[in-house]
Amino acid sequence: MHPHADPQNPTDPDNAHPDNPSDQSSPSQDEAAPKTPPSSSDIKRWRQYLADERAEAAVYRQLAQRRDGEEREILLALAEAEGRHEAHWLKLLGEHAGMPKAASIRSQMLGFLARNFGSVFVLALAQRAEGRSPYAKDPAATRAMAADEQIHEEVVRGLATRGRNRLSGTFRAAVFGANDGLVSNLSLVMGMAATGVPATVVLFSGIAGLLAGALSMGAGEYVSVRSQLELLKATRPTQATLTAAPALDIEHNELVLVYLARGMSREAAEHRAAERMGVYSCDCDPSLSLHPEVEETVNEHEAVGSAWGAAISSFCFFASGAIVPILPFIFGMTGFAALAVAGTLVGIALLSTGAVVGLLSGTSPLTRGLRQLAIGLGAAAATYGLGFVFGAVIG
Repeated sequence: MHPHADPQNPTDPDNAHPDNPSDQSSPSQDEAAPKTPPSSSDIKRWRQYLADERAEAAVYRQLAQRRDGEEREILLALAEAEGRHEAHWLKLLGEHAGMPKAASIRSQMLGFLARNFGSVFVLALAQRAEGRSPYAKDPAATRAMAADEQIHEEVVRGLATRGRNRLSGTFRAAVFGANDGLVSNLSLVMGMAATGVPATVVLFSGIAGLLAGALSMGAGEYVSVRSQLELLKATRPTQATLTAAPALDIEHNELVLVYLARGMSREAAEHRAAERMGVYSCDCDPSLSLHPEVEETVNEHEAVGSAWGAAISSFCFFASGAIVPILPFIFGMTGFAALAVAGTLVGIALLSTGAVVGLLSGTSPLTRGLRQLAIGLGAAAATYGLGFVFGAVIG
């Protein structure tokens, strides 16, 4: 550029360069710069985008502080990408950026969870948030930004999966136990109350249902998980081939059958058998797994969890759920008022557990909560109806 050229004056002859199109400062297709002054609704929307991008970048940085190694680098890279999006909205807003705007309720909740709780819930919520990005339909956002959000969803999904796998065994037992306690004991209390028996009978029936159900759930979960672990262990290859290989008849090499049974091709099986029998050596570590299925089995063990952990969780959470319907009777309430309070308390608990499952699975917490509520109250209503009929018949 000429030293006296005015960069703010497009009519300056030193800025035109009509013979050199590459010097023209036309915006690229992905910059999506507005050609007309932004409307008030545009400014409002862009300022909200800006606030949310800042909040989400802060969430990823806060999560990175609790991580190290590869996970830390991934989270910092996500924060950097959100920073690029922030710069885009700042550029579009210009003088209209104004004072920092409050982030959306969703982004504020993410920030609160990131600062105070574990990353599993945060990442599950962030996965859902990235998947609902409006950039794909907003002409002011670039195609690259929309693509970023799609990729971010998959990145966060991968990070969240690690946490979900660590929680799956015990957490599954906890959620199922709590829901079973809530629904089964509410149904029991409703059915007994509908027959017209005294409130003390309803209370003791609820206590009996709590103890019986908690013990049954704990024992059943222990047996279930223990059996599953034993089945998985039975499928894991042993090191018997290492000790038996030197004594095998090379002319009738049954070691090949072992590897064929594990899913190897015949060529790979014969190659591995020759290595084990010492026909020739390889640079592999004999202690390593002989087939990818071994690694998968180990991962399955992690996902199933421990039998005792699952049993204790089932017992405690079933009991914590089953005590809710009998709380009104414990505190001396009777009649329809006690049933109404019990149903309300159980409904709140069902909404909460459903919402937690929804959060961890990356789906709508409200949808999952309402589904749990409908199932639980539906079962209780059906039992109440049966109890009323039985009471009328017996009476």
